[in-house]
This record gives sequence, structure tokens and C-alpha cells, in this order.
Amino acid sequence: MATELRERKRLRAELESVMGRRGLRSTSQRRLILDRLFEIGEHFTADDLIADVRQADSSVGSATVYRTLRMLVESGLLHEHHFADNEGTRFELHVSDEHHDHIICLSCGKIREFEEPLIEQLQERVAEQLGFKLQSHTHQLYGHCSDCSAAPAKSPRSSKA
Repeated sequence: MATELRERKRLRAELESVMGRRGLRSTSQRRLILDRLFEIGEHFTADDLIADVRQADSSVGSATVYRTLRMLVESGLLHEHHFADNEGTRFELHVSDEHHDHIICLSCGKIREFEEPLIEQLQERVAEQLGFKLQSHTHQLYGHCSDCSAAPAKSPRSSKA
């Protein structure tokens, strides 16, 4: 809990710094958006955040949320992900410099983060063999989670001719 509070304070201070450099004010709406980012969790869509923010303050416009998201992404405080799950762009707070990968359920959309040193070592080895020096990468695995794999298959809907 203390770590989360420190992280919130750090991110809020970084956001204030970014806004100051851009000549933007720290408004109550921007502070609310940042607070809601911590509560909403990871891998959320802009629509998820808009709905969450509007529950707290219905006067916050979607344009304010989108501009704040863009500013957070451009400043490196928020990561933008484009998973192949047809849910659109998802966002994740950048709370540490530790790298992680994602595995996504194609049935329910659950996203799990993982770290696997062997995968990291293999990527480095492949890059070296091909004459590359890696700067960054994304690694996304897709499949069906244990909950969805265990669920009985749904019968196809009957179509009327």
C-alpha cells in the first residue's frame, strides 16, 4: 500500500512536470483522470477510462480524457498496446522499468503479464545471429485461458434460412 502511494505521488509529480513544460495547468479533471488510472487497473481502453471517470464526475468530457491519455503516452508515463483481440488500443501505467510480456485469452480477453528470462535470452541470441542490436520488443501470446478451455463449448446459433 505504501509502495502504491509513493508510485501515485511519483507519477502525479511527473505528470505535473510534463504539463508545466507544455504550458498546461494541473486541473481537477486531469488529477481525477490520473487517480482513476490507478483504480481501474491495467490494460484498459479509453472507453473503460471514460466510463470510470464519468462515474466520479459526469462533467469530464471524452476529449479531456483522450488528450490526457495522449499526453501520458507521449511523456512515457503510460504504455499503449495494440493487442489482436479486437478491443482497440489498451493502456497500461508505466510503473517500473521492468520489462514484461503478455498472454491474451482469445475467448474472454483476459490479459496476463509474465516474465521469462529464457525468452529474453533467446531473443537476444537471435538478434545477435542476425546482426541486430535490440532496442525494444513486444511479445504477445494468444490462446485460451484455463477457465475458457474448461468451459463446455457453446453450441452454434441456428440460422434461419
